[in-house]
Amino acid sequence: MSGSRYFVGVDVGTGSARAGVFDENGQCLGTGKRDIEIFRDAPHMVEQSSQNIWQSVCAAVRTAVETAGVSPHSVAGIGFDATCSLVVLGGGGASLAVGPSERRERDIIVWMDHRAVEQAATINRQRHEVLRYVGGRISPEMQMPKLLWLKEHRPETFAKAWQFFDLADFLTWRATGSLARSTCTVTCKWTYLAHERRWDPDYLRQIGLGELAEENFARIGQDIVEPGTAVGQGLTEEAAKDLGLKAATAVSAGMIDAHAGGIGTVGIGGTPELNMGYVFGTSSCTLTSTTDPRFVPGVWGPYFSAMVPGLWLNEGGQSAAGAAIDQLVSFHPAFAQASERARGLGVSLPVMLADLAAAKQTSGSEVVALAKGLHVVPEFLGNRAPFADPAARAAIAGLGMERDLDSLIALYVAGVCGIGYGLRQIIEAQAEAGADVQQIIISGGAGQHDLTRQILADASGKPVIAPETSEPVLLGAALLGATAAKVFANLKQAMNALSRPGQVYQPALGDIMHMHKQRYSVFCHLQLELRKIRDF
Repeated sequence: MSGSRYFVGVDVGTGSARAGVFDENGQCLGTGKRDIEIFRDAPHMVEQSSQNIWQSVCAAVRTAVETAGVSPHSVAGIGFDATCSLVVLGGGGASLAVGPSERRERDIIVWMDHRAVEQAATINRQRHEVLRYVGGRISPEMQMPKLLWLKEHRPETFAKAWQFFDLADFLTWRATGSLARSTCTVTCKWTYLAHERRWDPDYLRQIGLGELAEENFARIGQDIVEPGTAVGQGLTEEAAKDLGLKAATAVSAGMIDAHAGGIGTVGIGGTPELNMGYVFGTSSCTLTSTTDPRFVPGVWGPYFSAMVPGLWLNEGGQSAAGAAIDQLVSFHPAFAQASERARGLGVSLPVMLADLAAAKQTSGSEVVALAKGLHVVPEFLGNRAPFADPAARAAIAGLGMERDLDSLIALYVAGVCGIGYGLRQIIEAQAEAGADVQQIIISGGAGQHDLTRQILADASGKPVIAPETSEPVLLGAALLGATAAKVFANLKQAMNALSRPGQVYQPALGDIMHMHKQRYSVFCHLQLELRKIRDF
Protein backbone atom coordinates (compact mmCIF):
# COMPACT_ATOMS: atom_id res chain seq x y z
CA MET A 1 0.00 0.00 0.00
CA SER A 2 1.39 3.39 -0.99
CA GLY A 3 2.60 5.43 1.97
CA SER A 4 2.53 2.51 4.43
CA ARG A 5 5.36 2.23 6.92
CA TYR A 6 6.82 -1.01 8.23
CA PHE A 7 9.18 -1.93 11.03
CA VAL A 8 11.72 -4.70 11.37
CA GLY A 9 12.40 -6.49 14.64
CA VAL A 10 15.56 -8.61 14.94
CA ASP A 11 15.91 -11.22 17.68
CA VAL A 12 19.27 -12.93 18.20
CA GLY A 13 18.80 -15.94 20.42
CA THR A 14 21.30 -18.57 21.49
CA GLY A 15 20.98 -20.71 18.38
CA SER A 16 19.52 -18.49 15.67
CA ALA A 17 18.89 -14.98 14.42
CA ARG A 18 15.30 -14.18 13.50
CA ALA A 19 13.70 -11.14 11.91
CA GLY A 20 10.09 -10.04 11.49
CA VAL A 21 8.40 -7.30 9.49
CA PHE A 22 5.43 -5.58 11.17
CA ASP A 23 2.90 -3.04 9.98
CA GLU A 24 1.55 -0.07 11.95
CA ASN A 25 -1.16 -2.28 13.50
CA GLY A 26 1.37 -4.69 14.95
CA GLN A 27 0.65 -7.47 12.45
CA CYS A 28 3.59 -9.68 11.50
CA LEU A 29 3.76 -9.85 7.70
CA GLY A 30 6.82 -12.04 7.26
CA THR A 31 9.71 -13.61 9.13
CA GLY A 32 13.18 -14.95 8.39
CA LYS A 33 15.57 -17.16 10.33
CA ARG A 34 19.19 -18.20 10.09
CA ASP A 35 21.08 -20.49 12.48
CA ILE A 36 24.20 -19.21 14.20
CA GLU A 37 27.31 -21.11 15.19
CA ILE A 38 28.06 -22.05 18.78
CA PHE A 39 31.29 -23.54 20.16
CA ARG A 40 31.51 -25.67 23.31
CA ASP A 41 34.93 -27.34 23.25
CA ALA A 42 35.99 -26.56 26.82
CA PRO A 43 34.20 -27.22 30.15
CA HIS A 44 31.79 -24.45 31.09
CA MET A 45 32.92 -22.39 28.09
CA VAL A 46 30.46 -21.39 25.37
CA GLU A 47 31.57 -19.04 22.58
CA GLN A 48 30.24 -17.49 19.39
CA SER A 49 31.39 -15.26 16.52
CA SER A 50 30.12 -11.70 16.07
CA GLN A 51 30.87 -11.88 12.34
CA ASN A 52 28.80 -15.05 12.00
CA ILE A 53 25.96 -13.48 13.98
CA TRP A 54 25.94 -10.31 11.85
CA GLN A 55 25.85 -12.41 8.66
CA SER A 56 22.94 -14.44 10.07
CA VAL A 57 21.09 -11.26 11.06
CA CYS A 58 21.47 -9.86 7.56
CA ALA A 59 20.22 -13.07 5.95
CA ALA A 60 17.23 -13.22 8.31
CA VAL A 61 16.27 -9.58 7.60
CA ARG A 62 16.49 -10.04 3.85
CA THR A 63 14.31 -13.16 4.03
CA ALA A 64 11.73 -11.45 6.27
CA VAL A 65 11.40 -8.42 3.98
CA GLU A 66 11.12 -10.63 0.90
CA THR A 67 8.53 -12.87 2.60
CA ALA A 68 6.51 -9.86 3.75
CA GLY A 69 6.43 -8.54 0.20
CA VAL A 70 7.21 -4.96 1.21
CA SER A 71 9.63 -2.53 -0.35
CA PRO A 72 12.87 -2.04 1.62
CA HIS A 73 12.32 1.70 1.17
CA SER A 74 9.05 1.46 3.15
CA VAL A 75 10.86 0.13 6.25
CA ALA A 76 10.95 3.13 8.59
CA GLY A 77 12.74 1.66 11.59
CA ILE A 78 14.60 -1.37 12.90
CA GLY A 79 15.17 -2.63 16.44
CA PHE A 80 17.56 -5.28 17.71
CA ASP A 81 17.42 -7.57 20.70
CA ALA A 82 19.94 -10.25 21.63
CA THR A 83 21.15 -12.57 24.33
CA CYS A 84 23.22 -10.87 27.03
CA SER A 85 26.52 -12.20 25.64
CA LEU A 86 29.85 -10.36 25.83
CA VAL A 87 31.49 -9.21 22.57
CA VAL A 88 35.21 -8.32 22.68
CA LEU A 89 36.64 -6.20 19.85
CA GLY A 90 40.11 -4.77 19.29
CA GLY A 91 41.21 -1.69 17.41
CA GLY A 92 39.13 -0.90 14.33
CA GLY A 93 36.51 -3.41 15.42
CA ALA A 94 38.76 -6.44 14.88
CA SER A 95 37.73 -9.64 16.67
CA LEU A 96 39.79 -10.89 19.62
CA ALA A 97 39.91 -14.50 20.81
CA VAL A 98 38.20 -14.89 24.19
CA GLY A 99 39.24 -18.46 24.94
CA PRO A 100 41.98 -21.07 24.69
CA SER A 101 41.10 -21.98 21.09
CA GLU A 102 42.97 -18.76 20.09
CA ARG A 103 40.57 -18.37 17.18
CA ARG A 104 40.03 -14.63 16.81
CA GLU A 105 36.64 -15.01 15.16
CA ARG A 106 35.40 -16.54 18.42
CA ASP A 107 35.05 -13.14 20.07
CA ILE A 108 31.90 -13.69 22.13
CA ILE A 109 31.51 -15.21 25.60
CA VAL A 110 27.92 -16.48 25.48
CA TRP A 111 25.49 -15.57 28.25
CA MET A 112 25.28 -19.17 29.53
CA ASP A 113 29.07 -19.52 29.78
CA HIS A 114 30.05 -20.23 33.40
CA ARG A 115 33.83 -19.80 33.21
CA ALA A 116 33.63 -16.86 35.64
CA VAL A 117 32.07 -18.66 38.63
CA GLU A 118 35.12 -17.96 40.83
CA GLN A 119 35.24 -14.32 39.76
CA ALA A 120 31.55 -13.91 40.59
CA ALA A 121 32.18 -15.42 44.02
CA THR A 122 35.09 -13.01 44.57
CA ILE A 123 32.92 -10.03 43.70
CA ASN A 124 30.09 -11.27 45.92
CA ARG A 125 32.37 -11.67 48.93
CA GLN A 126 33.16 -7.95 48.79
CA ARG A 127 29.47 -7.04 49.23
CA HIS A 128 29.65 -3.67 47.54
CA GLU A 129 26.52 -1.52 47.71
CA VAL A 130 26.09 -1.87 43.93
CA LEU A 131 25.16 -5.53 44.45
CA ARG A 132 21.90 -4.45 46.06
CA TYR A 133 20.69 -3.86 42.52
CA VAL A 134 21.38 -7.41 41.35
CA GLY A 135 19.49 -9.19 44.12
CA GLY A 136 22.48 -9.10 46.47
CA ARG A 137 24.62 -11.51 44.42
CA ILE A 138 26.11 -11.09 40.98
CA SER A 139 25.82 -14.01 38.55
CA PRO A 140 28.63 -15.52 36.47
CA GLU A 141 26.27 -14.94 33.53
CA MET A 142 26.74 -11.17 33.97
CA GLN A 143 29.51 -9.18 32.34
CA MET A 144 31.72 -7.91 35.20
CA PRO A 145 32.73 -11.43 36.33
CA LYS A 146 33.50 -12.30 32.69
CA LEU A 147 35.61 -9.17 32.28
CA LEU A 148 37.49 -10.04 35.45
CA TRP A 149 38.08 -13.56 34.08
CA LEU A 150 39.49 -12.08 30.88
CA LYS A 151 41.81 -9.81 32.82
CA GLU A 152 43.07 -12.69 34.97
CA HIS A 153 43.27 -15.44 32.33
CA ARG A 154 43.71 -13.57 29.04
CA PRO A 155 45.41 -10.30 30.04
CA GLU A 156 46.67 -9.60 26.51
CA THR A 157 43.12 -9.81 25.11
CA PHE A 158 41.82 -7.62 27.93
CA ALA A 159 44.52 -5.01 27.31
CA LYS A 160 44.04 -5.01 23.53
CA ALA A 161 40.27 -4.67 23.71
CA TRP A 162 38.96 -1.44 22.21
CA GLN A 163 35.32 -2.07 23.19
CA PHE A 164 33.47 -4.51 25.40
CA PHE A 165 29.89 -4.74 24.06
CA ASP A 166 26.74 -6.45 25.18
CA LEU A 167 25.59 -8.28 22.04
CA ALA A 168 22.57 -6.01 21.46
CA ASP A 169 24.84 -2.95 21.67
CA PHE A 170 27.29 -4.57 19.26
CA LEU A 171 24.46 -4.94 16.75
CA THR A 172 23.46 -1.28 16.96
CA TRP A 173 27.13 -0.27 16.63
CA ARG A 174 27.53 -2.55 13.61
CA ALA A 175 24.38 -1.05 12.08
CA THR A 176 25.09 2.63 12.77
CA GLY A 177 28.67 3.12 13.96
CA SER A 178 27.33 4.59 17.23
CA LEU A 179 28.94 3.52 20.51
CA ALA A 180 25.76 4.33 22.46
CA ARG A 181 24.76 1.65 24.95
CA SER A 182 21.24 0.73 25.98
CA THR A 183 20.04 1.37 29.50
CA CYS A 184 18.59 -2.15 29.32
CA THR A 185 21.89 -3.93 28.71
CA VAL A 186 24.29 -1.98 30.91
CA THR A 187 21.89 -1.73 33.85
CA CYS A 188 20.80 -5.37 33.86
CA LYS A 189 24.11 -7.05 33.03
CA TRP A 190 26.90 -4.53 33.71
CA THR A 191 25.88 -2.93 37.09
CA TYR A 192 25.32 0.55 35.63
CA LEU A 193 23.21 2.60 38.07
CA ALA A 194 20.51 3.94 35.75
CA HIS A 195 18.55 5.63 38.55
CA GLU A 196 21.67 7.75 39.21
CA ARG A 197 22.77 7.84 35.54
CA ARG A 198 26.31 6.71 36.36
CA TRP A 199 28.84 3.93 36.70
CA ASP A 200 30.26 3.47 40.19
CA PRO A 201 34.07 3.87 39.94
CA ASP A 202 34.60 2.74 43.54
CA TYR A 203 32.90 -0.59 42.75
CA LEU A 204 35.07 -1.15 39.67
CA ARG A 205 38.25 -0.44 41.63
CA GLN A 206 37.19 -2.70 44.48
CA ILE A 207 36.53 -5.71 42.25
CA GLY A 208 39.80 -5.30 40.31
CA LEU A 209 38.59 -3.52 37.17
CA GLY A 210 39.65 -0.02 38.14
CA GLU A 211 41.20 0.69 34.74
CA LEU A 212 37.70 0.79 33.25
CA ALA A 213 36.93 3.73 35.54
CA GLU A 214 40.30 5.39 34.96
CA GLU A 215 39.59 5.32 31.20
CA ASN A 216 36.37 7.24 31.92
CA PHE A 217 34.36 4.13 31.00
CA ALA A 218 35.33 4.51 27.32
CA ARG A 219 35.43 0.72 26.75
CA ILE A 220 32.11 -0.08 28.45
CA GLY A 221 29.95 2.89 27.52
CA GLN A 222 29.89 6.65 27.97
CA ASP A 223 26.66 7.41 26.09
CA ILE A 224 23.81 5.51 27.76
CA VAL A 225 20.33 5.89 26.22
CA GLU A 226 16.91 4.34 26.82
CA PRO A 227 15.50 1.65 24.51
CA GLY A 228 13.48 3.25 21.75
CA THR A 229 16.01 6.08 21.36
CA ALA A 230 17.28 6.56 17.81
CA VAL A 231 21.05 6.05 17.70
CA GLY A 232 23.59 7.48 15.28
CA GLN A 233 22.28 8.67 11.93
CA GLY A 234 20.43 5.44 11.24
CA LEU A 235 21.81 2.64 9.08
CA THR A 236 25.18 3.32 7.53
CA GLU A 237 25.61 2.76 3.80
CA GLU A 238 27.54 -0.46 4.47
CA ALA A 239 25.04 -1.86 6.97
CA ALA A 240 22.09 -0.93 4.75
CA LYS A 241 23.68 -2.84 1.89
CA ASP A 242 24.26 -5.86 4.14
CA LEU A 243 20.67 -5.85 5.41
CA GLY A 244 19.00 -5.02 2.11
CA LEU A 245 17.45 -1.85 3.52
CA LYS A 246 17.89 1.83 2.75
CA ALA A 247 20.62 3.94 4.35
CA ALA A 248 19.60 6.22 7.24
CA THR A 249 16.71 3.92 8.28
CA ALA A 250 16.08 4.69 11.96
CA VAL A 251 17.79 2.29 14.37
CA SER A 252 16.79 2.04 18.03
CA ALA A 253 19.00 1.36 21.01
CA GLY A 254 18.63 -2.36 21.58
CA MET A 255 17.50 -4.66 24.36
CA ILE A 256 18.24 -8.02 25.89
CA ASP A 257 16.10 -10.63 24.11
CA ALA A 258 13.94 -11.50 27.09
CA HIS A 259 13.25 -7.84 27.76
CA ALA A 260 12.12 -7.34 24.19
CA GLY A 261 9.64 -10.11 24.88
CA GLY A 262 8.52 -8.08 27.87
CA ILE A 263 8.06 -4.99 25.71
CA GLY A 264 5.92 -7.05 23.33
CA THR A 265 3.71 -8.42 26.10
CA VAL A 266 3.52 -6.63 29.47
CA GLY A 267 1.62 -3.67 28.02
CA ILE A 268 -1.45 -5.94 27.78
CA GLY A 269 -4.24 -4.30 29.75
CA GLY A 270 -2.43 -0.97 29.83
CA THR A 271 -0.94 -1.52 33.30
CA PRO A 272 2.47 -3.22 33.09
CA GLU A 273 2.77 -3.25 36.91
CA LEU A 274 0.06 -5.96 37.14
CA ASN A 275 1.78 -8.30 34.69
CA MET A 276 4.75 -10.59 34.99
CA GLY A 277 6.39 -11.16 31.65
CA TYR A 278 7.52 -14.78 31.43
CA VAL A 279 9.81 -15.52 28.50
CA PHE A 280 10.02 -19.30 28.24
CA GLY A 281 12.78 -20.26 25.81
CA THR A 282 16.10 -22.11 26.14
CA SER A 283 16.28 -20.41 29.51
CA SER A 284 13.44 -18.46 31.11
CA CYS A 285 13.20 -14.90 32.30
CA THR A 286 10.65 -13.27 34.59
CA LEU A 287 10.09 -9.54 34.22
CA THR A 288 8.16 -7.57 36.83
CA SER A 289 7.62 -3.80 36.68
CA THR A 290 7.01 -1.61 39.74
CA THR A 291 6.53 2.10 40.34
CA ASP A 292 8.93 2.06 43.31
CA PRO A 293 12.13 0.03 43.75
CA ARG A 294 11.61 -3.40 45.33
CA PHE A 295 14.64 -5.27 46.60
CA VAL A 296 14.10 -9.04 46.30
CA PRO A 297 16.88 -11.33 47.55
CA GLY A 298 18.08 -13.57 44.74
CA VAL A 299 16.18 -11.66 42.05
CA TRP A 300 18.10 -9.26 39.83
CA GLY A 301 17.30 -5.58 40.13
CA PRO A 302 15.59 -3.34 40.84
CA TYR A 303 16.71 -1.71 37.60
CA PHE A 304 15.37 1.72 36.67
CA SER A 305 14.04 2.22 33.12
CA ALA A 306 15.69 -0.99 31.97
CA MET A 307 12.55 -2.24 30.21
CA VAL A 308 9.49 0.03 30.57
CA PRO A 309 10.70 3.64 30.70
CA GLY A 310 10.06 5.24 34.10
CA LEU A 311 9.36 1.95 35.89
CA TRP A 312 11.64 -0.25 37.97
CA LEU A 313 12.30 -3.81 36.85
CA ASN A 314 12.89 -7.00 38.81
CA GLU A 315 14.30 -9.84 36.74
CA GLY A 316 14.31 -13.46 37.75
CA GLY A 317 14.36 -16.63 35.73
CA GLN A 318 15.68 -20.12 35.25
CA SER A 319 19.07 -20.72 33.65
CA ALA A 320 17.67 -23.78 31.91
CA ALA A 321 13.99 -24.03 30.96
CA GLY A 322 13.31 -25.32 27.46
CA ALA A 323 16.87 -26.66 27.53
CA ALA A 324 16.10 -28.40 30.83
CA ILE A 325 13.13 -30.21 29.28
CA ASP A 326 15.30 -31.27 26.32
CA GLN A 327 17.97 -32.56 28.70
CA LEU A 328 15.44 -34.35 30.89
CA VAL A 329 13.71 -36.33 28.15
CA SER A 330 17.05 -37.26 26.55
CA PHE A 331 17.77 -39.50 29.57
CA HIS A 332 14.77 -41.75 28.92
CA PRO A 333 15.20 -45.15 27.20
CA ALA A 334 12.41 -44.27 24.74
CA PHE A 335 14.08 -41.02 23.69
CA ALA A 336 15.56 -42.21 20.38
CA GLN A 337 12.40 -43.95 19.21
CA ALA A 338 10.21 -41.03 20.27
CA SER A 339 12.52 -38.51 18.58
CA GLU A 340 12.28 -40.42 15.30
CA ARG A 341 8.48 -40.44 15.58
CA ALA A 342 8.44 -36.69 16.24
CA ARG A 343 10.62 -36.05 13.19
CA GLY A 344 8.17 -38.06 11.11
CA LEU A 345 5.37 -35.83 12.34
CA GLY A 346 7.39 -32.70 11.60
CA VAL A 347 7.35 -31.44 15.19
CA SER A 348 9.82 -31.21 18.08
CA LEU A 349 9.83 -33.99 20.65
CA PRO A 350 8.46 -31.76 23.48
CA VAL A 351 5.56 -30.68 21.24
CA MET A 352 4.75 -34.30 20.38
CA LEU A 353 4.88 -35.28 24.06
CA ALA A 354 2.59 -32.37 24.96
CA ASP A 355 0.14 -33.44 22.24
CA LEU A 356 0.13 -37.03 23.52
CA ALA A 357 -0.25 -35.95 27.14
CA ALA A 358 -3.18 -33.68 26.26
CA ALA A 359 -4.87 -36.51 24.37
CA LYS A 360 -4.80 -38.70 27.49
CA GLN A 361 -6.94 -36.33 29.56
CA THR A 362 -10.31 -34.67 29.16
CA SER A 363 -8.89 -31.42 30.51
CA GLY A 364 -5.39 -30.00 30.28
CA SER A 365 -5.37 -29.21 33.98
CA GLU A 366 -5.86 -32.90 34.87
CA VAL A 367 -2.70 -33.96 33.09
CA VAL A 368 -0.65 -33.64 36.28
CA ALA A 369 -2.10 -37.00 37.34
CA LEU A 370 0.09 -38.62 34.66
CA ALA A 371 3.14 -37.66 36.70
CA LYS A 372 1.91 -39.07 40.00
CA GLY A 373 4.86 -40.10 42.17
CA LEU A 374 7.38 -38.61 39.73
CA HIS A 375 9.10 -35.35 40.72
CA VAL A 376 11.67 -33.22 38.91
CA VAL A 377 13.79 -30.29 40.03
CA PRO A 378 15.07 -29.23 36.57
CA GLU A 379 18.00 -27.09 37.70
CA PHE A 380 20.63 -28.60 35.40
CA LEU A 381 22.40 -25.24 35.08
CA GLY A 382 21.90 -23.89 38.59
CA ASN A 383 19.21 -21.75 40.18
CA ARG A 384 19.15 -18.19 38.81
CA ALA A 385 16.29 -17.06 41.08
CA PRO A 386 15.29 -16.78 43.82
CA PHE A 387 18.42 -18.44 45.31
CA ALA A 388 21.13 -17.07 42.96
CA ASP A 389 22.86 -20.44 43.27
CA PRO A 390 24.87 -21.42 40.15
CA ALA A 391 26.00 -24.62 41.90
CA ALA A 392 22.45 -25.97 42.23
CA ARG A 393 21.76 -29.11 40.23
CA ALA A 394 18.79 -31.15 39.05
CA ALA A 395 17.03 -34.06 40.70
CA ILE A 396 14.63 -36.71 39.40
CA ALA A 397 12.74 -38.74 42.00
CA GLY A 398 10.34 -41.63 41.48
CA LEU A 399 11.80 -43.32 38.39
CA GLY A 400 11.09 -46.98 37.79
CA MET A 401 12.18 -49.52 35.18
CA GLU A 402 9.62 -48.42 32.59
CA ARG A 403 10.96 -47.95 29.06
CA ASP A 404 7.79 -47.15 27.11
CA LEU A 405 6.41 -43.97 25.58
CA ASP A 406 3.85 -43.50 28.36
CA SER A 407 6.59 -43.23 30.97
CA LEU A 408 8.42 -40.70 28.77
CA ILE A 409 5.23 -38.62 28.62
CA ALA A 410 4.99 -38.78 32.42
CA LEU A 411 8.59 -37.62 32.75
CA TYR A 412 7.89 -34.71 30.38
CA VAL A 413 4.83 -33.64 32.39
CA ALA A 414 6.79 -33.84 35.65
CA GLY A 415 9.51 -31.68 34.10
CA VAL A 416 7.10 -28.96 33.00
CA CYS A 417 5.55 -29.03 36.48
CA GLY A 418 9.05 -28.49 37.88
CA ILE A 419 9.50 -25.44 35.66
CA GLY A 420 6.16 -24.15 36.96
CA TYR A 421 7.14 -24.66 40.59
CA GLY A 422 10.37 -22.75 40.03
CA LEU A 423 8.27 -19.94 38.57
CA ARG A 424 6.02 -20.08 41.64
CA GLN A 425 9.04 -19.66 43.93
CA ILE A 426 10.01 -16.47 42.12
CA ILE A 427 6.46 -15.10 42.30
CA GLU A 428 6.26 -15.79 46.04
CA ALA A 429 9.68 -14.27 46.76
CA GLN A 430 8.70 -11.10 44.91
CA ALA A 431 5.31 -10.89 46.62
CA GLU A 432 7.01 -10.99 50.01
CA ALA A 433 9.06 -7.96 48.94
CA GLY A 434 6.00 -6.03 47.75
CA ALA A 435 6.28 -6.83 44.04
CA ASP A 436 3.18 -8.97 43.61
CA VAL A 437 1.63 -9.64 40.21
CA GLN A 438 -1.88 -10.61 39.14
CA GLN A 439 -1.14 -12.55 35.97
CA ILE A 440 1.60 -14.00 33.79
CA ILE A 441 2.06 -12.95 30.16
CA ILE A 442 3.89 -15.76 28.40
CA SER A 443 6.16 -15.66 25.36
CA GLY A 444 9.07 -17.67 24.02
CA GLY A 445 9.38 -20.70 21.81
CA ALA A 446 9.15 -23.31 24.59
CA GLY A 447 5.88 -21.92 25.95
CA GLN A 448 3.62 -22.01 22.90
CA HIS A 449 1.69 -25.23 23.53
CA ASP A 450 -1.73 -25.01 25.20
CA LEU A 451 -0.88 -27.85 27.57
CA THR A 452 2.37 -26.22 28.66
CA ARG A 453 0.59 -22.95 29.39
CA GLN A 454 -2.12 -24.70 31.39
CA ILE A 455 0.40 -26.63 33.48
CA LEU A 456 2.29 -23.40 34.20
CA ALA A 457 -0.96 -21.71 35.31
CA ASP A 458 -1.85 -24.62 37.56
CA ALA A 459 1.65 -24.98 39.02
CA SER A 460 2.15 -21.24 39.65
CA GLY A 461 -1.41 -20.48 40.79
CA LYS A 462 -1.65 -17.46 38.46
CA PRO A 463 -3.58 -16.93 35.21
CA VAL A 464 -1.36 -17.30 32.16
CA ILE A 465 -2.18 -15.05 29.19
CA ALA A 466 -0.88 -15.63 25.70
CA PRO A 467 -0.37 -12.49 23.62
CA GLU A 468 -2.38 -12.09 20.44
CA THR A 469 0.75 -12.02 18.30
CA SER A 470 2.57 -15.26 17.65
CA GLU A 471 5.88 -13.34 17.65
CA PRO A 472 5.98 -11.25 20.85
CA VAL A 473 9.78 -10.97 21.03
CA LEU A 474 10.04 -9.85 17.42
CA LEU A 475 7.13 -7.45 18.03
CA GLY A 476 8.98 -5.99 21.01
CA ALA A 477 12.08 -5.40 18.88
CA ALA A 478 9.95 -3.89 16.10
CA LEU A 479 8.30 -1.54 18.61
CA LEU A 480 11.78 -0.23 19.39
CA GLY A 481 12.28 0.53 15.72
CA ALA A 482 8.85 2.17 15.43
CA THR A 483 9.60 4.38 18.43
CA ALA A 484 13.01 5.35 17.01
CA ALA A 485 11.23 6.27 13.75
CA LYS A 486 8.94 8.64 15.74
CA VAL A 487 5.75 6.75 14.87
CA PHE A 488 5.00 6.74 18.62
CA ALA A 489 5.86 9.47 21.09
CA ASN A 490 7.54 6.96 23.40
CA LEU A 491 7.97 3.24 23.96
CA LYS A 492 5.22 2.99 26.57
CA GLN A 493 2.72 4.45 24.09
CA ALA A 494 3.84 1.90 21.49
CA MET A 495 3.34 -0.94 23.98
CA ASN A 496 -0.12 0.20 24.96
CA ALA A 497 -1.14 0.54 21.33
CA LEU A 498 0.05 -2.79 19.97
CA SER A 499 0.23 -5.31 22.87
CA ARG A 500 -3.03 -7.28 22.83
CA PRO A 501 -4.18 -10.35 24.82
CA GLY A 502 -4.99 -13.70 23.28
CA GLN A 503 -6.12 -16.85 25.10
CA VAL A 504 -6.29 -16.92 28.92
CA TYR A 505 -5.40 -20.05 30.92
CA GLN A 506 -6.94 -19.97 34.39
CA PRO A 507 -5.29 -21.99 37.20
CA ALA A 508 -7.18 -25.09 38.26
CA LEU A 509 -9.16 -25.25 41.49
CA GLY A 510 -10.21 -28.10 43.79
CA ASP A 511 -8.35 -31.41 43.71
CA ILE A 512 -5.93 -30.35 40.97
CA MET A 513 -4.94 -27.22 42.90
CA HIS A 514 -4.40 -29.35 46.02
CA MET A 515 -2.26 -31.84 44.08
CA HIS A 516 -0.02 -29.04 42.81
CA LYS A 517 0.26 -27.61 46.31
CA GLN A 518 1.51 -30.98 47.57
CA ARG A 519 3.88 -31.43 44.64
CA TYR A 520 5.25 -27.92 45.17
CA SER A 521 6.05 -28.84 48.76
CA VAL A 522 7.95 -31.92 47.52
CA PHE A 523 9.81 -29.74 44.98
CA CYS A 524 10.99 -27.35 47.69
CA HIS A 525 11.99 -30.26 49.95
CA LEU A 526 14.09 -31.87 47.20
CA GLN A 527 15.81 -28.53 46.52
CA LEU A 528 16.72 -28.18 50.18
CA GLU A 529 18.05 -31.73 50.45
CA LEU A 530 20.17 -31.25 47.32
CA ARG A 531 21.81 -28.20 48.88
CA LYS A 532 22.63 -30.25 51.97
CA ILE A 533 24.26 -33.15 50.14
CA ARG A 534 26.07 -31.47 47.24
CA ASP A 535 29.48 -31.70 48.93
CA PHE A 536 29.31 -35.44 49.61
